[in-house]
Amino acid sequence: MKIVADTNIFLAVALEEGSKEWIVEITDGYDIYAPEILFYEIGNAISAMVKRNQVKTKEVESVYSVTQKVPVSLVKVDISKALSIAVQHNIYAYDAYFLQVAKMLSSPLITLDERLKLVAKNMKIEIKE
Repeated sequence: MKIVADTNIFLAVALEEGSKEWIVEITDGYDIYAPEILFYEIGNAISAMVKRNQVKTKEVESVYSVTQKVPVSLVKVDISKALSIAVQHNIYAYDAYFLQVAKMLSSPLITLDERLKLVAKNMKIEIKE
């Protein structure tokens, strides 16, 4: 079975957040998929966390390293379809990439982003909660 995981899922696991156990449990038995931009987005998020003093500079490599250990299949995004989703739902293209992949794979989505969950539900994409 396939599941599409949002960037925040990888970061929550890498940062040992309280949701880590839930994430590991709910994704057990699934093959994890994400858009091909996943690791660029993870890098951007980590650098933003450093700027906000949420991650120390000396922790950057180890946090990124943990995200690399999660087995994930990266999927080419149909940018045109993702942009249509972004415009229609007034969301960022980066978020729409995850929705487009979930729709394309007919797979559920796991995310910690409440707005993304709402849009996914409106698009009839199953949310793993």
